[in-house]
Parts: sequence; C-alpha cells; structure tokens
Amino acid sequence: MDFVLKKELSNSSLIYVNLIETKNTKDLRKKIESSGGLIVIKGANDDINRAALENRRTDILLNPENESEKDFIHFRNSGLNQVLCKLANKNKTAIGFSFSILMNSEKKELVLGRMMQNVFLCRKYKVKMVLGSFAKKENEIKNEKELMSFGKVIGMNGKEIKEGLNFRKKEKNIMIIKWGGN
Repeated sequence: MDFVLKKELSNSSLIYVNLIETKNTKDLRKKIESSGGLIVIKGANDDINRAALENRRTDILLNPENESEKDFIHFRNSGLNQVLCKLANKNKTAIGFSFSILMNSEKKELVLGRMMQNVFLCRKYKVKMVLGSFAKKENEIKNEKELMSFGKVIGMNGKEIKEGLNFRKKEKNIMIIKWGGN
C-alpha cells in the first residue's frame, strides 16, 4: 500500500490521506478535532511539530524536517529531538518519510541528512516510522521496491522498512481507493 494526497490519482491500490497543513497551533488543533479517518500532519516549525505529537489523535507526523531552517553547530536541525520522540512513542504517533518531498526538494542532500537523523532518533526512542510516496502527481507514485530502497538509503533496517510500508493504525477508518477495472 502507498499513500497519496490526491483522490484523482490512478493506480492499483492507494490509501488517500487528507494532509493537514498549517502554520498556527490553534488552527492545527481545530483541524485535528474536525478531521476523521487517518490524521496526517505535515511537519512545520517546532511549535507545530510539538502540538501535533502532543495530540493523541494524530496518526502520522509527515516530514518534520521539512521546515527546519538552519542546522546547529554540532547536529542537524531535523525537526525532531528526544522530547518529541518520547511524546510520539507515548501517544503512538508515527513519523512519516515522504519520497516525493525529497524528490521535489531543492536541497536534496540537506533533507536526506535530516531524514537520516530522524530515523536514528526514531529507532533510539522506539517510534514507529512510515514510508510512502505521499504523491500529489501521478508520476510521483513509487512502487514498493523503490520505497524499500528509499528506506534503506535513509538508514532503516529490513524490519523497520517492512513495518513502515505496512502501517496500519485505524484500519477501519482508512479510505482505500482502488482503480484498474479488471
């Protein structure tokens, strides 16, 4: 199964997710309360990432490294730290890694390094990880082998990759869209 951000995309079987994007924590809380199904929040600044991980209804925090401005002297500013990872573990929120966000990034090497840092933190604090293309366009949809390779590149081991590709939290509420007649 792969995740997509547009209903119109056609492929054999995809999980459509409604991505919550905001720059304000009050708006984030309102959007979470009004959302149903799988709740996926796009990572932003530290306040948004923390508010998302503090809320028990959040299923996936997608790419917390996405909005980080500058790295620190001794480590990368990857959008996650030990406090946020402990919150994610406590509230059973997964951290999502999007292949299409990496491919559409202007600074791929910086985003890739931050993803690697987040994999390390997630492993250390036993936070679930999710791999997916999270595609907005049809040409961004990737097959399972490509996503497995992506997981390997960012530092996930075989077990983590398998679990990341088979993420299920609220299976009853996930809207599964299937195309391809036959």
